Amino acid sequence: MTNETPELNPDIPQTARIWNYWLGGKDNFAVDRQVGEDILKVLPNMALFARATRQFLQRAVHHLAADLGVTQFLDVGTGLPTADNTHQVAQRAVPTARVVYVDNDPLVLTHARALLTGTPEGRTAYLNADLREPEKIIEQARETLDFDKPIALLLMGILGHITEDAEARSIVTRLLADLPSGSYLALYDATNVIDPASAEAIEIWNRSAEPPYVLRSPAQLESFFEGLELLPPGVVSCPLWKPEDSDLGAPEEIDEFCGVARKP
Repeated sequence: MTNETPELNPDIPQTARIWNYWLGGKDNFAVDRQVGEDILKVLPNMALFARATRQFLQRAVHHLAADLGVTQFLDVGTGLPTADNTHQVAQRAVPTARVVYVDNDPLVLTHARALLTGTPEGRTAYLNADLREPEKIIEQARETLDFDKPIALLLMGILGHITEDAEARSIVTRLLADLPSGSYLALYDATNVIDPASAEAIEIWNRSAEPPYVLRSPAQLESFFEGLELLPPGVVSCPLWKPEDSDLGAPEEIDEFCGVARKP
C-alpha cells in the first residue's frame, strides 16, 4: 500500500471505470468507453460477464453471511460502487457485519463515501491500498476487523492483474496467513476455456488499458485454494456457482470462473 493517492488520469483507460461502463454506470471517461466498445466487438457478451460476476459476488457474500455466519469481510479490489455492494448484502443478512474495502483507483477513492454508509450496528471502512503489499492491508484492516474471528477475504477479478503466477499465489498466501481458522476465500477471475474470443479481448485490453491482465485456466485458479476446503460446487463458471432458481434452465457458462473455500 502507498499512502499517496494516485492521480486521476482521464486519458488512460482503467479497470474500475471500464467495468463500470459495462455495468451501465456513468463513472467512466471516453477512453474507457472506447476500450469497452472495442472489447464488446470481439466479445459481445462482456457486459453479461460483468453482471454475472457481480451476481456471484452478491450470492457468495449472502451465503457467507446468512448461511455460514461470517460477520467480517475484507474486499480487496473493490471497484466502483454499484447496486448491492458487499456491505449492503452482508448487513442485510447480519446488521452487525463489518466490511473493509480496499482499492487504489483514485476514482474509487472519490466514491468511498458510498461504500461507508452501512447499518448503525455494523462498521465499514475504506483503505487506499495496493494488492501487492498485503501485510500493510492486513495491518490497517485490523483497525476495523477482529482477527480473532473468521473473516471472508474477497478477491473479485483482481488476481488477473498480478500477471506472474508465483507472485499471485504469494499474495493470496500472505493475505490468508493472519486470518483465523474458519475464515474464507472467495474469488473469481477470467479464463480462456469457453470462448476463444476471450484471448483476443484480453489482447485489446492489454494494448489499451491499465493495469495489464492475464487469463488463467480453471486449474490455475483452483491452485489459489490450495490448503483450503473448497465449498461445493468447487471452481466453476460464475453463473454455475449456487445459481438462483430459474425457469430458464441451466445458466450458460462464461469465461469467468470462481470458487469459495474455508480455511481449516
